[in-house]
Amino acid sequence: MTEAHGHRSPGAVATAALLCVVTAAGLYGCADPGPSQPAPTPAPATTEGISPLTGRPARSGPVLAVKIDNVPPARPHTGLAAADLVYVEQVESGQTRLMAVYSSRLPDRIGPVRSARESDLELLRQFGRPVLAYSGAQSALTPLIKAAPLHPVTEADTPGAFLRDRGRSAPYNLYLRPERALTTAPDATHAKDVGFRFGPAPESGTPVNSRTVRFPAARYTFTWAPAERAWHVTMDGRSDGPLKPATVVVQHVTVRPSRFHDFTGAVSPYTVTTGSGTAEVLRDGRVHEARWSRPSADAGTTFTTPSGAPLTFAPGQVWVLLTGGR
Repeated sequence: MTEAHGHRSPGAVATAALLCVVTAAGLYGCADPGPSQPAPTPAPATTEGISPLTGRPARSGPVLAVKIDNVPPARPHTGLAAADLVYVEQVESGQTRLMAVYSSRLPDRIGPVRSARESDLELLRQFGRPVLAYSGAQSALTPLIKAAPLHPVTEADTPGAFLRDRGRSAPYNLYLRPERALTTAPDATHAKDVGFRFGPAPESGTPVNSRTVRFPAARYTFTWAPAERAWHVTMDGRSDGPLKPATVVVQHVTVRPSRFHDFTGAVSPYTVTTGSGTAEVLRDGRVHEARWSRPSADAGTTFTTPSGAPLTFAPGQVWVLLTGGR
């Protein structure tokens, strides 16, 4: 459920932003990522254009998805500010995990890395054949991961792509070296259209200063910062560094029990990301009612206004919270 509180043309934007790319050595963002967010470096690249994941100028790079823990002992996160796209998924006991998706740029390290879930396989198919970095999975799920159209990277199979932080206790001390992870999959799919559309804000929408999204045992608050044209993120009432998405999507989906469970016997939820439903899109200090549609796992997700027109996102990092019901 959610709670509300308070309260140039695309071609010109692209041209101006491309100049920033040239002067920033391939990075579309110049903000200081903060002490827990190492400065990002360019991802392996081939061509230059507009990222389909952020709407900003970027070099085309392979897609890397990383499962990140989000319980309090796992914070602060590292490398999350550099992600193009962040999904929030429900897991056991009503907690959440993050799926951070990278293509435009890479930080030095990402984490803490945790385990994969069955829902991840359906969610990732829209990206083609990406790299998925995770700490492990329930044994019965492993064959499905290996059969899925993705490149799995774990510490057990690729130890050189991971490191352990001696200043943290297990299991919250596993971090990914993203550049090393990508060398294991030279044919990984580069970022492509996943349904997002970027552009000027719709004329509709309701002014909103902040929005809280609640899961059974976790909550996220997004507070609008007009000077930065971004939403500041707090998790369970605490800030996690400079996390400033330009667009936040609250996507209402079906969350049902899966066939799998964790080591305690708790059944893992399965988040259904195909089909259609309602959503709210937060951008530019306003909330817009929306509809979402994803006809198949291989297709992207489109977001439209109630009248059926494409609902454009603000260029920049996108967060998608997959939450059951309203």
